[in-house]
This record gives sequence, structure tokens and C-alpha cells, in this order.
Amino acid sequence: MIGFYDYTVWMTYASLVSAVAGMLCATTGHVRWALTCLALSGLLDAFDGKVARTKKDRTDAQKAFGVQIDSLCDIVCFGALPVVISYHLGMFAPAGPPILCFYCLAGLIRLAWFNITADQPPRADGKKYYQGLPITSIAVILPLAYAAGTLMPEYFYVLLHLVMLVTGALFIIRFPFRKPTDKELAVIIAVVAAAIVYILLCHVLGIEMPWRWVLRLVRQG
Repeated sequence: MIGFYDYTVWMTYASLVSAVAGMLCATTGHVRWALTCLALSGLLDAFDGKVARTKKDRTDAQKAFGVQIDSLCDIVCFGALPVVISYHLGMFAPAGPPILCFYCLAGLIRLAWFNITADQPPRADGKKYYQGLPITSIAVILPLAYAAGTLMPEYFYVLLHLVMLVTGALFIIRFPFRKPTDKELAVIIAVVAAAIVYILLCHVLGIEMPWRWVLRLVRQG
């Protein structure tokens, strides 16, 4: 068998499966479940590295393989999946596709750059920083933007375009972005989980989803 199949890569593989499921959900109109899959991919990605590091006897080949599949998985989970979701949320008008192409390209460039700079020494102050916004942040940003859209659906169309454009730009703009601590990560996970529960409850309670409002607006235009 080509590749590695021990527990250190299971979460990465599961993240990819979740992303593919999310794409299928989005293309069949189940956007809320697609967002749930995106959030799940983000959750799995947040802990796959920690799980992998628990195996102390990993070979150099296993470590290199883990780095490569993590980046390849990220471009699917946090590059392609958000594009598919956003397209089905209404970004199919003239400005939408160019923004989505830019977003995905920026994510690809970021991941490739990360791969060749991952071995750089830490900062002198000992704190851990990203350069630019990590691509996985879209798993937080997009569900929160969608949840906000249920409160102000008339602005969601513009908000979605701005979110994807600005997020893509922040992937490749060089600025220090401090890595969250374990406590901060727990808070972020709780906030995203609350947003997902809210989105699912909106469907159960019959609250109009913002993408349906956008579709009606586009058809009227």
C-alpha cells in the first residue's frame, strides 16, 4: 500500500472526507450542512497536528508525508469547499467568480509558501506567529458571516463578496498573526459551534436563509 495509514493521519483523512461531503451538500442545495462540514474540517485540522506529535517514533518519511497531505487537504477543505459554498450562496454574478478564483489562488500560494518556510527558526521572543492569515480561518469566518446574514439578509450579498475578497487578500499579505493559545482555540471552537447550531435551528424554525433572499433578489433584477 502506498502512503501511511496509522492514527497520526486519520484526522487529516477525515477532514478531507468531510470537505467532499460538504461539496456534495452545497451542490444539492443543502448549504447549512455544507457549512457544518466546513466547520468540522476546521475542527479536525485544529487537532491533527497535536495528535500526530503524540507518536514519538515517527520516521522522517512519516513527518514529511504528514506535512504534504496536510497542505493538500487544506486546499480542498479551505480552498475549494468555501468556493463551492460561496458560489451556491449567490456568488455567481459577474463579480463573484473572479473573487472566488482569487481566493482559491491566494490560498494555494499561501500553502505552497508555508511548505517552503515551515522550517524557519522561531522568533526571538519565543512566541508563535503565522505570517498572514491561516487558510483554515475560513472555517470560522464563513459560518459566522452566514449566521450574521440571517439577521440582515439584505446585506448578505455584499458581505459575502467582501468576506471572500478580504480573506483571500489576508492569506498573502505579510503581517504577523499570533497563533491562538489552547484556551483561545477552545473559545473559537465554541463560537463556531454556536453559529452552526444557530444556522441549523434557523432552518427548523423557518427563519429565511440569506442565500434564498439573494437568489430572489438576483432573479428580480
